[in-house]
Amino acid sequence: MRRADRLMKVVHFLRRRRRAVTAARIAEEFGICTRTVYRDIQDLMDSGVPISGEAGVGYLIDKQYYMPPVAFDKDELEAIGLGISMVRQWTDAVFAEKADSAFEKIQAVLPAQLQGEMSQITTYAMSAAPDIPWNVSFSQLRESIRAHRKLKIEYRDDARRKSSRTLRPLALIFCSPVWLLVGWCDKRKDFRHFRLDRIEALKYLDETFEADGDKGLDAYQKQESACRVELSV
Repeated sequence: MRRADRLMKVVHFLRRRRRAVTAARIAEEFGICTRTVYRDIQDLMDSGVPISGEAGVGYLIDKQYYMPPVAFDKDELEAIGLGISMVRQWTDAVFAEKADSAFEKIQAVLPAQLQGEMSQITTYAMSAAPDIPWNVSFSQLRESIRAHRKLKIEYRDDARRKSSRTLRPLALIFCSPVWLLVGWCDKRKDFRHFRLDRIEALKYLDETFEADGDKGLDAYQKQESACRVELSV
């Protein structure tokens, strides 16, 4: 990876974190040594990127910091087009509208020589099987995950056994052809995966939760590989 590309990726990596990130964690993410991280961070700070922190403690970036539009190559535009096609095909109308809006914004900032590329995308996503419908709102679920708002669901497993669960919703994962809701289950005291099409009723609770610690998404990601989970609880 070119150093210029890595510096940009380090900025994006820090922007996605709510807490200070250590040099060791950054080094692990990018496959570099901590001394290189220290140099990269210092160079970013010297160039005006608002990063605070120090070696041995961790680094934070001002979330208001704005990076100028990034130039995409043809294959990157193809990948973006494919992703937007998948959102249209496999989510709901609200999220599909957001994908279309993002697509238009990307088109608006493309240099003249790449404007035609967006109309020549030849990689698409289509359903190979009948849709598996669900009764819950995909977009409201995303909002509850973002707001760290607990849920109570009525669930039917693959043996058609019913149960009530109170969850800390953490993520939505697409394991074709179904969507999984990942959450910390208060009943099982562990992470669990719930197929959206098997949730028979859902209630958004007033109670919120902290998104970190041993019940948060980072802990789940360390414990599980999303594409290997069973599709039922």
